[in-house]
Amino acid sequence: MQLKQQRKILLFLTISYSIVILYFLFFAFGRAGKAGYATEHTFIFLPDSFFKMPSLPDFLHPTLMDFVGIGNFIAFAPFGIFIPLLYRTSFVRFITLFILSIFVLETIQGITMLGSFDTNDVIQNAIGAAVGFGAYKLGFRTTNVWRNIAATGISIVVLMSGIWGCFVVVDKVFTKEMGPFIAIDELKDSAGNLSTGTKQSSLIIGGHTVKPHYNVYSTAGKMKETYTYTLGIEEEMYLFINYGIPDQKGSYGSVSVSVDGDEYLHISAGDQGEIGESEMYLPKANELRITIEGEGTLWDVGYSKMKYFWE
Repeated sequence: MQLKQQRKILLFLTISYSIVILYFLFFAFGRAGKAGYATEHTFIFLPDSFFKMPSLPDFLHPTLMDFVGIGNFIAFAPFGIFIPLLYRTSFVRFITLFILSIFVLETIQGITMLGSFDTNDVIQNAIGAAVGFGAYKLGFRTTNVWRNIAATGISIVVLMSGIWGCFVVVDKVFTKEMGPFIAIDELKDSAGNLSTGTKQSSLIIGGHTVKPHYNVYSTAGKMKETYTYTLGIEEEMYLFINYGIPDQKGSYGSVSVSVDGDEYLHISAGDQGEIGESEMYLPKANELRITIEGEGTLWDVGYSKMKYFWE
């Protein structure tokens, strides 16, 4: 009789928890309201960065997406405990049926526009359920219910921590980071001559002293000047420039930046005293062309390549 009572309680908890999960999958975060404005279905079939989890510093200022990322793992761990307690099943059978169920729910999300079909979510949810199943196998080894619950809880923490650590390593290995800043020391001007920029040690812009660290480029007294540079970079990179109009000069200047014939930036600086900086992502860069008009001035022009930590 006691076993039947425990089974009824467990079945009630499983159903109640399932309802809560379904609510978050289809109605939480204003999904119903957003669905009315959605214009297309979203299906993401190719897994990408499913191993990304918030790092410890992220918890100092957590965002909603940090909680969503953690929830994709932890929220489904209880199913790995409830289901084998209710029905005897092997891990292979359990995880296969679980993945099929998540696929169905994700498909419904995509079709109804109450979310999106995302293979990343399927993988994360399945890992969470697998952790729960592993915790169940490690925890439920005695006849003492409370001891089993405590052991299972500890097992979840240990297994989740292990997976978290593994994912941090994987993320580090497969995520590119910005490399060191490399200044562009030589540019060819419109006449084809090499130019290392002016030798100014400082600029006065808006009454503030600006001290360039690497280089300074301007029209050198002309109305317009074009500088070109052959980078020959085949990997991802970021291009950096600083620009402004020095004091005691004309009030107009403009800057345009093109890479391999495509314009990435065009700035018209009509007011003295304004200082701007730009950071441009480039998938690759062979020829860099910078055109300066009027009193526009650039300084500390350079780039950083995106690299894996082991490169």
